[in-house]
Amino acid sequence: MPETPPIPSEPHGGPLRELPGRRRSGSGPLRAALAACAALGVAAPLAACGGGAHGSDGGGTTTLRVLAAASLTDVFQKAGTAYEKAHPGTRVRFSFAGSQALAAQVREGVPADVLATADTKTMDGVRGETGAEPAVFATNRLTLVTAPGNPHRVRALKDLARGDLKVVLAAAKVPVGRYGQQVLDRQGVAVEPVSREVNVRSVLTKVEMGEADAGIVYATDAAVAGGKVATVRIPAAQNAPASYPAAPLKSSRHSKEAAAFTSWLRSAKAQKLLREAGFGKP
Repeated sequence: MPETPPIPSEPHGGPLRELPGRRRSGSGPLRAALAACAALGVAAPLAACGGGAHGSDGGGTTTLRVLAAASLTDVFQKAGTAYEKAHPGTRVRFSFAGSQALAAQVREGVPADVLATADTKTMDGVRGETGAEPAVFATNRLTLVTAPGNPHRVRALKDLARGDLKVVLAAAKVPVGRYGQQVLDRQGVAVEPVSREVNVRSVLTKVEMGEADAGIVYATDAAVAGGKVATVRIPAAQNAPASYPAAPLKSSRHSKEAAAFTSWLRSAKAQKLLREAGFGKP
């Protein structure tokens, strides 16, 4: 399945809306800047795509653009609000997608300041693009999800091999898909999924909508779904812990602020928000 570009979103989860009545620039720096915005999927004024001549948005406010793994969607929206409150001169805007899609955007030069992935392997693939050593700020674990009430009586990983089950997994290049395949292989469980999705939230949605009977997601995503799914714990001995690193990007026009946000993710306030969302200690 082809990857779809992520939708940049506000800290409170609302999409950035296209501004009507904007005329296209004919040529020069403005056109190049607008093209960069288009690459990020945002139709916005120049100041919203990297700031003015002094590296800040109008009014002296700096906007940080953070590319973050889909499984961080809910907690990072809360974290963004907390960070802005503690840093009045900085706004944080997020773009959520599968880590592999975000890494591809970084390699393509999409304007951004910070990258946070759901695995160290993906981050390692863009080490040449990071402005500092990536630091792990959270961990996660896998769980099985089924329809509410677990009508198909899925009890363990081995049940995913049953012929009467429609199982959905993330694609192998997606961190949760790679972790999921690892745990299945270790248990000798062969699964023929009905689809392989571009990120963990897509796997979760398939189960929520009844398009699949079971799937493998992060425990934090299952918690966000609440009563829309039932969860089946994967024992620690069979699980594959996920590590989440973050790093400022070398191409950032706000290198100092990007480094500060990355460091803040390991602060007591950020760690409290992550623990409340079900993430583990780094």
